[in-house]
Amino acid sequence: MQLMWGLRVGALWLLTASALAAVLPEDRLDVLRHAYDGGGMDIKGPSVLVRKSFADKVSVRANYYVDKVSAASIDVVTSASPYSEERTEKSVGIDYLAGKAIYSLSYGNSEESDFEANSVHFDMSQDFFGDLTTLSLGYSKGWDEVFRTGDNNFAEEADRQHFRIGLSQVLTKNLIGSIGHELITDEGYLNNPYRSVRYLTSPNSYSFEPERYPNTRTSEATAIRLSYYLPWRAGLHGEYRIYSDSWGVDANSWQLQLIQPIGQRWTVETRYRSYQQGDADFYADLFPFQDSQNFLARDKELSEFSSTVIGLGVGFQFSKPNWDTISKAGLHLWVDRFNFDYDNFRDIRVQTTPGTEPLYSFDATVTRLLFTLWY
Repeated sequence: MQLMWGLRVGALWLLTASALAAVLPEDRLDVLRHAYDGGGMDIKGPSVLVRKSFADKVSVRANYYVDKVSAASIDVVTSASPYSEERTEKSVGIDYLAGKAIYSLSYGNSEESDFEANSVHFDMSQDFFGDLTTLSLGYSKGWDEVFRTGDNNFAEEADRQHFRIGLSQVLTKNLIGSIGHELITDEGYLNNPYRSVRYLTSPNSYSFEPERYPNTRTSEATAIRLSYYLPWRAGLHGEYRIYSDSWGVDANSWQLQLIQPIGQRWTVETRYRSYQQGDADFYADLFPFQDSQNFLARDKELSEFSSTVIGLGVGFQFSKPNWDTISKAGLHLWVDRFNFDYDNFRDIRVQTTPGTEPLYSFDATVTRLLFTLWY
């Protein structure tokens, strides 16, 4: 489960800098420690990001990210044995500033014992109308290799494409708005080789068979965002997002985020996010019989569910006059509390009549500690 949703630091202008003017990212070193604990999953590890610019035209970056996973989630304990593994992700990128446009190119590789993903990304943004309007375009291409532990004959592939377009606009001196649209196409082996579905063998018993997914998937998402500078030197950020795909999954979410500087060095951040999702056309918690349809899924991430996130962050920045190469340093801590409630995925660890087990829910905590040097 990928719930490490990037690094969010600073104040309102950090959220919307691309809408204000075409500028290269700051030279900085980020060292992150992340941890996820919930639903039988324990994920933790470090991340290191380095950025450096040259001649005020070019900025290069490199990132190293590690997930150490210990899994005893409900998906695992009901159909397989708990496991531990490590995922390593490496990426490099370059940004080029040309007038009021920025062009970005990057490559990433992610490896674990039974999966490898490679991807390339191209993005561009262009400012117009006195730097009040920013148009952004992007394209990514990914190719995955899927294996199965203990089965040397199993090897599958998947190809992914991601198209994106966005428009940001300074609406007033205190308000910035933006809209973005994404289109993603996936083709190849798209399910998990370890997952199973269950089907009835009698009114009081069931058995398992492997999941079967379609070989293609097309998904679209649109997001509207507003960022407002409040009179007491705070930033309020709001977002609404809708999603749909060719598997029949529809979802929507909204988020509010408040970033409040305190004095010259401290920043406090709070956020709340709500998410609702419908299930896939071929999803069922319990199928009536074996091979009851062409495609079969019991992955809880394809079920009908809702989730909420409540988050709190605290940041501190400092500097000293006698520092030669370092302009400032910062330390930020974020803690997010997740709640997941599933509407048609049942906890089959409870022994009772099939189809009457209690609905599954769980809580999770994500913690991130970030140390940054600007130079």
